[in-house]
Amino acid sequence: MEYRKYNFVLYQGDCNDIISQLDGSVDMIFADPPYFLSTGKGTVKIGQRYINFDKGEWDRVRSKDEVYDFNYKWLSLCREKLKDDGTIWVCGTYHNIYEVANCLKDLGFKILNMIVWQKSDPPKTLTDQRFNFSAEYIVWARKCEKVQHYFNYQLMEAMNNGVHMPDVWKLPAPGTWEKTCGKHPTQKPLRLLYRIILASTRPGATILDPFAGSCTTGIAANLLGRKFIGIDQDGKFLELGKRRREEIEDVDIAANMLQRMAENPEDVQVIVNHARPELHNLMIEKGICYMRAGDTKGSVLVTPGFERIQYVMLHSNGNDAKLYRLKQKGCFQIWTKETLEEKGFHPKHASYYMVFHFDNTKDIPFSHDPKLREGINTYRSKIRPLSDFIGLK
Repeated sequence: MEYRKYNFVLYQGDCNDIISQLDGSVDMIFADPPYFLSTGKGTVKIGQRYINFDKGEWDRVRSKDEVYDFNYKWLSLCREKLKDDGTIWVCGTYHNIYEVANCLKDLGFKILNMIVWQKSDPPKTLTDQRFNFSAEYIVWARKCEKVQHYFNYQLMEAMNNGVHMPDVWKLPAPGTWEKTCGKHPTQKPLRLLYRIILASTRPGATILDPFAGSCTTGIAANLLGRKFIGIDQDGKFLELGKRRREEIEDVDIAANMLQRMAENPEDVQVIVNHARPELHNLMIEKGICYMRAGDTKGSVLVTPGFERIQYVMLHSNGNDAKLYRLKQKGCFQIWTKETLEEKGFHPKHASYYMVFHFDNTKDIPFSHDPKLREGINTYRSKIRPLSDFIGLK
């Protein structure tokens, strides 16, 4: 089977047979190969239900040498198709990831990071003999020892609260909004591919997934303006991938999916505050943003996630938006009206105010329209995720 939809191409068959026949080269490879977990005895009774954890022959347990040989073969073929400045990302657990890393080194790749994907909502491990399994690992490697790879360091830093992004990523498993066309037993979340693709490719890049499954890589790639080539042996999963690709032909569905995959449940938050033009300028001059506190109209509600506020955005009627970093994350002071008057302000509507101190020496560039005009809500203080302002261009 071969399927083409603009910049979305699928092939059914063994990746070892198909990769060598592909024309041209690719900028990045994402691979989620078999973890070799299935024993043929994967049925467990939970309450009144029997759940089958056996994924099939493709995931059957193999010997150490068999696992190494399997990974060495497909990785060597991928290396031939990868551009000299390209990178590869390979997922796994302890069952296969060490052999993957050994193969990468033996083939001449340079390992850059071992990313830990910490699942924020892991299922309970069905044994009392081990710690709960709550993470998977992703090896990131470049093709050549001495050829520099592409890495959008600035964007990753901006997405991580202005500091160097670590190699532990806390992200949830795929949500129901990612499974409207069907399910895959080892489906990866779009949020994971969103970060990987933005980190290591430029717009227009070509991405290859030799174990495409339900084509999460391809959906993320196309939504982010990249080209995709996917390979899988299982026709029913490729049919699922086709349905998912056709789903995002709907402009509204695509926009919603792009917005949701850009979200991070652990995202840094921004306090957004309207101020009259003269007050807007005075707040910037003083490095002080204040808003009403207490039981008054327009007060900000302190809710879970408030501790992740790291930025303040000031605007006037939705215009002249400026983004600044707070001096201390998630912290504010309560000042009286009189204290603000001592600082040169003239508050009129409340007795107490929440005060945020920010670094007024440098406003932070943001990549797209913050869309602050919301009717009456334009003038109300609110909390929004940083991904609303920084991320996609």
